[in-house]
Amino acid sequence: MTAFAAPRASVRVHGLLGVVAVLAAVEVASGAIQGYYGPVMVDIADGVAIGYGDLNWLEASQLIFSALVVVPLARLGDLVGHRTVLLGATAVTAVATWGIALAPSFPVLLAAWTLQGVYVVWLPIEVAIIHRRTAGSPRQGRTTRRVAALLVATLELSIILAAMLAGQLAERVSLTTMLTLPAVAVTLCVPALWWLGDTPRRGARRFDGVGLGLLVLAVSVTMAGLVLVRLQGVSSPIAWLLVLAGCLLLVPWWRHEHGHTDPLVDVRLLADPAQWGIQLTALLLGMSLLGAQVPLSTYFRSDPAVTGYGFGISAAEGSLRLTSYVACLAIGALALPLTSRVFGPRGAMVVGCLVYAAGYAAWLPLHGSEAGTWLLMAVVGLGTGGLVAGIPAAAVAAAPPDRVGSVTGLTNAAKAIGGGLASAVFAICLASTGTLRIDGGSLGGYYAVWSICAGSGLLAAAVLALTARTVRPTRPPRPAGGVPGGGGSPGRAAGEDRTDLSRGPADPARSPAR
Repeated sequence: MTAFAAPRASVRVHGLLGVVAVLAAVEVASGAIQGYYGPVMVDIADGVAIGYGDLNWLEASQLIFSALVVVPLARLGDLVGHRTVLLGATAVTAVATWGIALAPSFPVLLAAWTLQGVYVVWLPIEVAIIHRRTAGSPRQGRTTRRVAALLVATLELSIILAAMLAGQLAERVSLTTMLTLPAVAVTLCVPALWWLGDTPRRGARRFDGVGLGLLVLAVSVTMAGLVLVRLQGVSSPIAWLLVLAGCLLLVPWWRHEHGHTDPLVDVRLLADPAQWGIQLTALLLGMSLLGAQVPLSTYFRSDPAVTGYGFGISAAEGSLRLTSYVACLAIGALALPLTSRVFGPRGAMVVGCLVYAAGYAAWLPLHGSEAGTWLLMAVVGLGTGGLVAGIPAAAVAAAPPDRVGSVTGLTNAAKAIGGGLASAVFAICLASTGTLRIDGGSLGGYYAVWSICAGSGLLAAAVLALTARTVRPTRPPRPAGGVPGGGGSPGRAAGEDRTDLSRGPADPARSPAR
């Protein structure tokens, strides 16, 4: 029996309502991770004696590591059980979060911060769990979108509470004491997941280790090139050769995956416009959603008397900024079912992309107005909230049952890669060495950040609009005799949705495979 084997089946949580409650608790811990550090990033930099620009490398290293691990972990979920992978990832995240709290130096902090990136697999695994547990329901896609929206809203509300708490504690307790609270929150999720019943495996298959190795090599070489750009400047030929080499390494990886009988990433599925449009949208969203958070935090807290820009706000004021932004993220996520009915699932995401692109573009003329920039952050939040919930739901809707974990994991990997690459580029823009200077001053680096984020939103909207016609409406196959476990009957109309969150999953093979 493995270290993360579940308890006896008779005491596991199987009812869908109970499963959603456990997964929501995990998203509360995710909110503690994502919201707690933002208001005190400057204090963390001061605590380990690094420059504010170097904070971007914490984010870049974590995001790139997340991109490397989320795909294999999501695939393992399809092979060995989603609950098993979710439990293991949560345990690793707990260890890393304690490492951040107790780190004595920047190298230790960087290592722990990087390892903490395993948490990025949580949401895609959760969406896969819900999708599999509603198998057989004629409204499986709608139920998945609704639960995904609920989980994202729980995440965003938790981020709000974590940010507010961090802002209030910043000047009252030591930094080490502060940073232990998210570690406690993550640790408490481990016993909760222990009692969660697993989803069944889909046959005995082998893990594609060669594909993983080639992917790790390609991404690592690309990031090494970006690090050299940061250290040696944008004129370094070796740095750009490494970036080019990393991109070229994707060619043998693609060929290997294409010829493999059970690939890590199903590139044939990925070649379908219905799927690659979603994955590319996730990458472009990650550039602003994940990559821009540190630049925005440092901009708000920069002292205008010293730098000539920023607003010099305190950690507590920074937590209020983050709170308003994340509240709008939650509103955008909860509005997804409504906007999907009005515009269609893809149309709703196109609208979200255009809204957040407009918000970032407006930073260019309004960056000197504190009230104006707070309003713009609300606009950005409304646009991106629905995308965070809609992207994984759209990915599973265009995937076969044995790939739901893989495709949802790939959406988060794509977001992490986009965020990691953007963080590296933004670090180059804002650092003293290798800076891309615009208008001859350091404020130009922020102009570049806002412009890139706005451009990513416009490009994502175009991609979704161009691939929308390739999406074919699908209806899950109905088992003979109705939906097992869901109170179904042979005479139920195919268009009815009787998915009940108080009942067990509709999947007849819901008991974990041993």
